[in-house]
Amino acid sequence: MNITPLVWIITIAVTIAFFVYEFFAHVRKPHEPTIGESARWSAFYIGLALLFGVGIGTVSGWTYGGEYFAGYLTEKALSIDNLFVFLIVMTGFAVPRIYQQKVLMIGIVIALIMRGGFIALGATLIENFSWIFYLFGALLLFLAYRQAFAQGDHNPANGRFMRFVRRILPVSDEYNGDRLTVQRDGKRFFTPMFLVIIAIGFVDLIFAVDSIPAIYGLTEEAYIVFTANAFALMGLRQLYFLIGGLLQRLVYLAQGLAVILAFIGVKLVLHAMHVNELPFINGGEPMLWAPEIPIWFSLVFIGATIAVATVASLMKTRRDDRRDAIDDSSSTSVSLTTDTGLTTDTGLTTDTGLTADTQKEHS
Repeated sequence: MNITPLVWIITIAVTIAFFVYEFFAHVRKPHEPTIGESARWSAFYIGLALLFGVGIGTVSGWTYGGEYFAGYLTEKALSIDNLFVFLIVMTGFAVPRIYQQKVLMIGIVIALIMRGGFIALGATLIENFSWIFYLFGALLLFLAYRQAFAQGDHNPANGRFMRFVRRILPVSDEYNGDRLTVQRDGKRFFTPMFLVIIAIGFVDLIFAVDSIPAIYGLTEEAYIVFTANAFALMGLRQLYFLIGGLLQRLVYLAQGLAVILAFIGVKLVLHAMHVNELPFINGGEPMLWAPEIPIWFSLVFIGATIAVATVASLMKTRRDDRRDAIDDSSSTSVSLTTDTGLTTDTGLTTDTGLTADTQKEHS
């Protein structure tokens, strides 16, 4: 792709404009978005992302278009996983619902800035060091393992990093609206809202390490990497309120993402072997026998993995809900039986509640 500096400037300016509009139109006044509002804006941003991908395919060719769609799908899935951690953080800090929009907005902007820095660094490394694909591939395989077997109940709000922050900063116990600091008795305190933003920024840094090597395994075009990330983050705030309850039901999302990261890690290692320049591997000669996975296969594999993980998650949670409902019904039935006084000592009872001994006395 031949992306001129002017195209870059316009793209970045439009991205900033979208987030500025989001802040003044939706976030500035604290409120909890309705389902309808969240659905409309989520559909708008997803449609815009798909339309942009069609534009890339039409203007630059469908090889680049396919790379964009594969990258967008991967980044969107990773962003939803990021969203789940945001939910855990805000639950851990007990952030009031009307202020969660502001936290999400700040978190998404921090994520985009951090990913932008990683994108620039990744592009420089790839351009100058072909062996970096080995490193990216190994990193993704490690992250895939960690993603598959990580404990899902870890709360970043109570992690070692946040405990360290609490020790060095004076923090108040209560929220003061959406303010970050408050003055009491002549002393300045940070509010829990400030801690939430620090936690969100720390989470964003960790997820940037995951997402950027992953998308560079699908395309080497920095412009596609940036736009796929930007569109994946746009609308994430609305998606949070739209599928907040559904996030808890995506129990196999982590495993699905682990499969995707492992697949891209293998793809990167194969590509590194294909362009090998390291003197201690194959005498510094490329291993042309190593297969290059085509982008169409990557796109299909990623889409199918996300679909299978989602369907399997919903099927499992539905079975669990049905089993819990049966268990609750059984428990209620046992409780009612006990409350009516039926015991092994009384034996038979009648509809009137008289025991057999009582009936004998009447006769």
